[in-house]
Amino acid sequence: MRLLQLRVEHDTLDAVLDALRGENVDPVVLPTYDGENSDESRYLVVFPLPTEAVDRIREALEETGFEEEHLVIGTAESAKTPHYEELIDRYVEGDEEEERISNDEIRTKARNLHPQPTAYYGMTVLSALVATAGLLLDSPALVVGSMVIAPQVGAALTGSVGLALGESKMFRSGLRSTIVGLTVAIVTAALLGWGLKTAQFVPTALSVTTIEQIASRTSPGLLTLLVALCAGAAGGIGLATELPVSIVGVAVAAATVPAAAAIGIGIAWLLPPVAMGAFTLLAVNVAGIVFAGTLSLWYLGYRPGFWEATDSTRERLEAVLADRATWVAVAFLLVAAVGPGVLLTTHIAFENQTTGAVQSVLDGPEYDALELASIRVDFDTLGVGDSTREVTVTVRRPADQPYPALGPQLSQAISVATGAEVRVVVEFEDEQRVSPQ
Repeated sequence: MRLLQLRVEHDTLDAVLDALRGENVDPVVLPTYDGENSDESRYLVVFPLPTEAVDRIREALEETGFEEEHLVIGTAESAKTPHYEELIDRYVEGDEEEERISNDEIRTKARNLHPQPTAYYGMTVLSALVATAGLLLDSPALVVGSMVIAPQVGAALTGSVGLALGESKMFRSGLRSTIVGLTVAIVTAALLGWGLKTAQFVPTALSVTTIEQIASRTSPGLLTLLVALCAGAAGGIGLATELPVSIVGVAVAAATVPAAAAIGIGIAWLLPPVAMGAFTLLAVNVAGIVFAGTLSLWYLGYRPGFWEATDSTRERLEAVLADRATWVAVAFLLVAAVGPGVLLTTHIAFENQTTGAVQSVLDGPEYDALELASIRVDFDTLGVGDSTREVTVTVRRPADQPYPALGPQLSQAISVATGAEVRVVVEFEDEQRVSPQ
């Protein structure tokens, strides 16, 4: 529920009141004061509205010639006026139901989600520290904890709102805060990882690629991208309606903060495949969140102000192209996502071919007793360091049963399927099966 307060000039008061009453709104008119005396040239008009009715009533007021120079929209807990229940039936439960807030309110709501710089970067550092510790300890609980305190949702959704409404300054501010914040997270994670390794709090021989929490962020796939798209879309819907956005913040952080921490760990351990895989995941996820959020807002009917002012496609295009700074930022976001997106697509295709080759080998009669547990494919380093890609295949076998020919067969099958040189590591998990007596 919203409480609108607007200052109306005397010469437009009657038209404004007629428009409001024509919409079954019950306004209260109060005099304004100039010092100690009432100012009869201006009046304060106050009335409650369902949230879904705000845009429609504002459009009706614009038709009267009312200019929104002094308009305040606040939140109300309850209201009882002669026709308020009719407004509820009409806009909340009736044919004109529209579950979205006004353009001005969504701007304010997005800005309120984005904390001040000191709090934003301070919480980013803390979340990166917790995420790095969680990844190195292979602790899902700590990784989730880092998501809870991460403040990235405000910056990402500010960018989505700015892009959807054509607010160039808002879009650039959100994009800049997102990039700088995640850069701070990467640097924090790299410094912590380097410090822990140098001080030998972490064994120098630790293979971070074998840690499940890190491996899942450095070998991105289609499902990881799906998380980002869903987080962005859910954020846009939550921001535009009465749904809480705080829960969405965890999903946005899940797609960004652990990946940023994994980049820092890859830098600290001088492992290009780890850093590059995590960076690919992070870049694609950031672009996915911003664009999914924008598309969800467009679907709900949010448009730039100049979009509604004209029906001419040419004039709309000219207005869009006139703001070069915004499109430079959009182009930067696309370029930053296209390269990693191509790498991600290539990696997913390589994983699918590898999985098919491994499964075809294990389907052979000599391996009936084996059960495939997992397949992990190192990310392609594009010629940086050792260009041979490593594939780790984990299988469950009966205890003490050797399979010396499995590794070479897997290596040959994967090389034939992918056309690439691969190094295969086979890990066995022994299991003992006891028949019932």
